Amino acid sequence: MPRWRDLPEELDPQVREFTGRLRTLVERSGLSVVAVADRTGYSKSSWEAYLNGRLLPPRGAVEALAEATGADVHHLGTLWELAERAWSRSGMRHDVTMEAIGVARARAAIERFDPAARGMDARKNGHSPGNEWPRVEPPDPEQPLVASAPVLPARAASAGQAPDSAEPPSPAPSPPSSPSPRGRKRVAALFAGGLVGALLLVAGAVLLLDAGGDGEKRGERPTTAPATSARQQLPEGVKCAGQDCTGQDPQAMGCGAAATTAADVTVGTAYVEVRYSETCKAAWARVARAAPGDVIQVKAPGANGGAARSQSARVGADGDAYTKMIPVDSAARATACAALGGGTRACTASGGRG
Repeated sequence: MPRWRDLPEELDPQVREFTGRLRTLVERSGLSVVAVADRTGYSKSSWEAYLNGRLLPPRGAVEALAEATGADVHHLGTLWELAERAWSRSGMRHDVTMEAIGVARARAAIERFDPAARGMDARKNGHSPGNEWPRVEPPDPEQPLVASAPVLPARAASAGQAPDSAEPPSPAPSPPSSPSPRGRKRVAALFAGGLVGALLLVAGAVLLLDAGGDGEKRGERPTTAPATSARQQLPEGVKCAGQDCTGQDPQAMGCGAAATTAADVTVGTAYVEVRYSETCKAAWARVARAAPGDVIQVKAPGANGGAARSQSARVGADGDAYTKMIPVDSAARATACAALGGGTRACTASGGRG
C-alpha cells in the first residue's frame, strides 16, 4: 500500500476531499504509482503531484484513472468539477493577496524616498512639517575658548637666526570673541521659548485626544458608528448565510467548499444527495448519473409554521445537476428528491442518510 505524504495545510477542503478519493481508489486497486502512470498515459511524476495535492489533475487523467480502477466515471467527474472550481477560487484569492502586498510595498517605497509623500503622511497624523520648532543648542559658558598660538616662519628657525633678525611673523588671528553675558542670555531665552512652545503643542494634542477618548465615559455617542453586518463575520470566500442564501448558487457563494452530504439515496443509476453547509446555514440537492431532462429538488418545511421552501433544477446532457440553496437551521430539515424518467420518484430519508 502506498505511503502518502501529508496534504498541504492551505489546500481547499473540497480539493482535499477529492485528492483523498483519488488516493482511496489507487489503494483499493492495489496499483503502484508506476502502474497507474502506465495504465493512464500520464507520467509518474504527474501522478505523484496529483496524489500529494500539489497539482489538480486534468479531467482526462481522472477519467483514465476511473477506467483503470473500475470506479464510476460520472461520479468521479462530478467530484472533479467541484474540486476544480475550488482550486480556481483559491488561485484567485492568492493573486489578490499578492497584488495587495505589491501595492503596500510600492506605497512604502514612495513614502520613504518622496519628501512630499512624507509631508502628506505627517499632515494626516496631525503634524505639520512647517510648524515644528527648531532645535536650538545653547552655548556652554563653562567651555574655554582655545586660540591658536603664533608660529614662527620655518625659514628663520632652520637658519638659526636670532629672533630680532628674523622676518616679522604674520600677525596671529585674533581669537573669536566670547559672547557677552547679554548674548548668552538672549540665546538661552530663545531656547527656553522654543522648548515651552513645543511643550504647549504636545499638551494641546494630549487634551484633544483625551477629549475625544472620554466621549463614552460622558455618555456621548460617536458621530459615526459603523454597523457590523453578518457578511463581515463570514469566513473568507463565503458570501452569504441564512436567508441571504435563498436562491443563490452554492458554488458562486462559496458555500460548497466545506459542505457535507447530509442524506443520500441511489435509484437505478442515479445518485441523489442533500448537500449542507454549516457555515452558510443552507442546503441544496445534487444528482449524478441521471438522464437528461430529469428533475432534482430540495425542500424543507417552513420555520415557525411558515411556508415550505424548495428549489428545483433540470439535469443537463452530462447527467449531473444541483439546485440553488434554501436556508435551513440544520441538515436534518432538508430533503432531496428526484423525478426520473418513466415516472420514478425517489427522495432521501428525512433527518439522515437514505
